Amino acid sequence: QSENILGYFVNVERIPNSCSHSPNRISLKEENILVNLSMAYYRVNISAYNEAGESPRAIYIVPEFSGTDLPGQIHVKSQGTNAVVTWTPEYNPKCFVVDWGTGKEDMHMKIVTTATGNFTLDNFQPYKLYKIMVHASDVCQCESFIGHEKTFGVTHFYSVEGVPRTGPMNVTILNITKHSAVVKWTEIAVEDRLGFLQGYRISYTDSSRKKSPAVTLDSSTTSYHLTGLKEKTTYRVQISGFTSAGEGPLTLSQPFSTPKYGTVKLLCICITQHES
Repeated sequence: QSENILGYFVNVERIPNSCSHSPNRISLKEENILVNLSMAYYRVNISAYNEAGESPRAIYIVPEFSGTDLPGQIHVKSQGTNAVVTWTPEYNPKCFVVDWGTGKEDMHMKIVTTATGNFTLDNFQPYKLYKIMVHASDVCQCESFIGHEKTFGVTHFYSVEGVPRTGPMNVTILNITKHSAVVKWTEIAVEDRLGFLQGYRISYTDSSRKKSPAVTLDSSTTSYHLTGLKEKTTYRVQISGFTSAGEGPLTLSQPFSTPKYGTVKLLCICITQHES
């Protein structure tokens, strides 16, 4: 029924919204609107209206995006369940707006109006990954941040790091030859890392239970080429992840066997008969 629409109502709501009043509602005739937003989380509500009334709202969550050219860096230092956040402002706005939490469903907001380069955040839980964002704004009324704040910096933080609760998933062995094989895996999920993942360790033993030296890899690696293997031998591979707190559990033992004659190629012999 688009021919009966007189216009649209648009609400852009910041997440979290610690303001006591509802966000300002924008009325427009067009089917698009340009809004300048910071890197905070936002919820957009859109409804249409005509002479009979207003439609139900369509709700859109602005997707998270990363900024590579932010003007400043944030440094965080743990103090028990608190964290001291410091930064060096590029200029002195009227206020800073700070967001911190584990995700858009669990974010907190704080307005810092003093001319300072540090402040303390509280209620951090161990082994959880937090996102901390600092935005600069020259308009400090609670309802006026939208369109006026600029993200200064973003960082991630664990108040206490732990070892990963699991190893990597989907460990597979590929391209097996007499003396080599490729090990592939899926990275450990963020919620299972319990700290900043620093890398992986691969250990493998042969059928005589002789253990080869463990191989240490960085956290961005998800495959490794094992070399120097013995022919016609069964090996078992296990992988673990590690953080600054230590090494997590090994994956289940993944067996494979090297062949005696290397890669086997199929040979086709074609025999034809001729009538006499």
